[in-house]
Formats: sequence, C-alpha cells, structure tokens
Amino acid sequence: MAKTKSRYVCQDCGAESTKWSGRCDACGAWNTLSEEAGPESAPKGLGAAKGRRVEFVGLQGKGKTPPRTQTGIDELDRALGGGLVAGSAVLLAGDPGIGKSTILLQAAAKLAAAHDIAYISGEEAIDQIRLRAERLGLIEGKVQLATATNVRDIVTTLDYAKGPKVVVIDSIQTMFIDQLESAPGTVSQVRTSAHELIRLAKRRGFALILVGHVTKEGQIAGPRVLEHMVDTVLYFEGEKSHQFRILRAVKNRFGATDEIGVFEMSEEGLREVANPSALFLSDREDAVSGSAVFAGMEGTRPMLLEIQALVAASQLAQPRRAVVGWDTGRLSQVMAVSETRCGLAIGANDVYLNVAGGLKINEPAADLAVAAALMSSLSTIAAPADAVFFGEVGLSGEVRQVSHAEARLKEASKLGFKQAFVPPLRGGAKAKPKGLKITEIKHLNDLTQLFDEA
Repeated sequence: MAKTKSRYVCQDCGAESTKWSGRCDACGAWNTLSEEAGPESAPKGLGAAKGRRVEFVGLQGKGKTPPRTQTGIDELDRALGGGLVAGSAVLLAGDPGIGKSTILLQAAAKLAAAHDIAYISGEEAIDQIRLRAERLGLIEGKVQLATATNVRDIVTTLDYAKGPKVVVIDSIQTMFIDQLESAPGTVSQVRTSAHELIRLAKRRGFALILVGHVTKEGQIAGPRVLEHMVDTVLYFEGEKSHQFRILRAVKNRFGATDEIGVFEMSEEGLREVANPSALFLSDREDAVSGSAVFAGMEGTRPMLLEIQALVAASQLAQPRRAVVGWDTGRLSQVMAVSETRCGLAIGANDVYLNVAGGLKINEPAADLAVAAALMSSLSTIAAPADAVFFGEVGLSGEVRQVSHAEARLKEASKLGFKQAFVPPLRGGAKAKPKGLKITEIKHLNDLTQLFDEA
C-alpha cells in the first residue's frame, strides 16, 4: 500500500505545493498554505481501458426553455433571471449579518406553500432557526428543517425520486466529506462537498442554493473553482449602517448578469423595494450645493441616485480624498480633467464624495453627475433640483455617449424630473420623452456655464 503524502494547499486560490512557504507562488497571498493529506496513489495513465464514444450534435435542436419556480419574492426572482431553474446550483455570498439566511428563510417559507423545501443548516441549531422564523412571522411555513454537516448523510437523505424541489445549504464552508482528512472550510473540503451536492442536484432535478462566506477582501471564501461550478452567483451587498440591501447577480447561466434586487431591512425581515429610485431620493433636499441626481442603470433596471460632493479648503500638505460608493481612481480622473480642461481649482482642496443610500456605482456614465456635484460644491451654487445628469467624460473633456439613454430618460420623466443634461443622443428625438427638456453637453466646459455666478 502506497504511503500517504502530505501536500500544502493555498486556501485562497487552491494551488498545491509539495512544501510549505510563507507566500503562495500562484496568487501571491501570504500565510495561506495549509497542510492536507494527499491521495494514497495517483493515476499514472488511462491504461488499456477504453471509454465510451462521445456523440456530437448540431447547434439547432428542439431544446426547451428550462422551467422556473417562482420564489414569491419578486426582487429575488429578478436577480435570478425569473426564478429558480430545476437542477441548477445557486451560490449566495455576502458579509456576515447582511441578511443571507434571512432572505433564504423568507423564500423557503413562501415556496413551502406549494413545494417540498429542505433547509439544511450547518451553522445554527433548529431552535435558532425557529426563533428567527417566529420573529419574521414565518413560523407557520411548512419548511423541512435539518442540521447536518456530513455530505454523505445529506446525499443519502436527499437521493430519492420524489425528493424536495429546492434545497438550501447554509453554509457550504461548514460541510465536510469524511473521506478527506482536511478540516471543514478548507479548499479540498469546499470543492469536493460542492461537487457532490451539485452532482446530486443535477441528477435528481432539484434547485440547490448554497450559502457562501466571504473573506475580509469581499471575495467568496474557498477555491475560485467554486464560482465556476455553480450556475448562478449572487452577492448580497450593503452597508450595515444603511437599511438598504442590494442582491446582485454577477454570474447567471439562465439570465442576465449585473441584474439586481433591492431590499430594505426592517424588524420583520427584508422587504422588497419596488421603486428604488423614489426611495433613494426620498431624503434629498432641494437647493443644496454639491448634490446632483445621476440616472444610472443596474442590469436592465434604470435607477436614479443622488451623488453628493463636498469641496472644502484643506489644511494638509496632501489634501484628503474620501469616496463612498464610487471608484477613487475615477474621481481623480474627473478632477484632473476639470482642472486641466475647464480651469477649475479643485486639487488643493479636500474632496469628499458619497453615493446616498449605500449603493455602489460601477459604470463610467456617472462621470458627468460627479463633475456637476463637484462644480456645484466648489461654486456653492445648487444644481437644478428637477435635473438629472449622465455621461462619460473623456480625458480631453469631451462627454461621450452611454448605453440605455432612452431608459434613463424615461425613468427621470416618470419621477417628475423636467431637465436632463446628457451627451449627444443617438436617434435624435426618438430618445426624448415629452415634458423633459434635454440639454446636450458635448464638452465639460458646457457644464461649467450652469454654475457660473451671475
């Protein structure tokens, strides 16, 4: 019998090494190599045994759209692309305490009214889950609860023909395979446990939802291959100090990526936000300098957000730059263009930028709104309260077109805005809703005229 050899596996990227070192050669992370027992013997080749012949088919066929199961929570269904697909695997990740278990328990209770739902927890006892269900008013839900961490036991329990339609595993980092000597949560355990559970879901045709932990850098803990194994990856975002939570789809084999669902945390759990634009702008004050409304897009949904800027005299040799909800490098670029192309003196001041409501903006279309907020704060002249801004700012100061301009303008018109400062539009009048005055900004200099003192 071959002797078992030890190996060292990086807990961040899953790379293997024959000896320990302080730094992983593959991903560069420090102190992430952990000793694990290796296989007793490794296959040296395929040998004389032959596999079966693989059949090829053409692109055209009679494939049907996979049926979906509605969770009863519209915002969750939106992020999933329309609902849960039979035989699919969904990975839900987020910071501790953000509301992952809460939303899944709410969805399980709604689904249990018409389907068999299994909720398996490896982190909480049955009594803890019942206490949460009682607090959320879900104690009457017919959810099948269990606490288990051994994947062999879970597979044996669920591997029958008329099993549950949806299975929730909370969380994948607590599961383990007893054939492996490594501890739960290690790369080998997470990868192998997920593989066994996903394979069972594909064979039995139930939807599998895995809860995943995140690292302090915001990445899903465990091997990167875990995100490739599942069909959908959802991130739960939001500041704990804010009541809003954003459920963002970053991968979806059955729907659009970058789709979001918006929730509000309350004493009764997570509540859906049907009109996020109106809610994010509900506390906005009129006639205040340093504020501009950005007409953005989150997936296929237009969304209006307030961008706040404060430009203050600095007493430091190196002025401060504080950004919440946007890219710091992008702010530096907009400031540099404003100084070089428009002659604005911003660099010697402290600059603070905030996206109200705790939402994070990733698209360059916010450049024009950020520039408007900076100019407004610098000149102490408020931007028009009934105006929205969007457009990408180039390094020469030109304002470039962005996608979905018509949807952005329609959302602004629907919420009662009367003006829009935008880049030159494609299609002319086709993208202009009635009752909305469109001002096309070709260069950033054109925007400075709005904040010139009389």
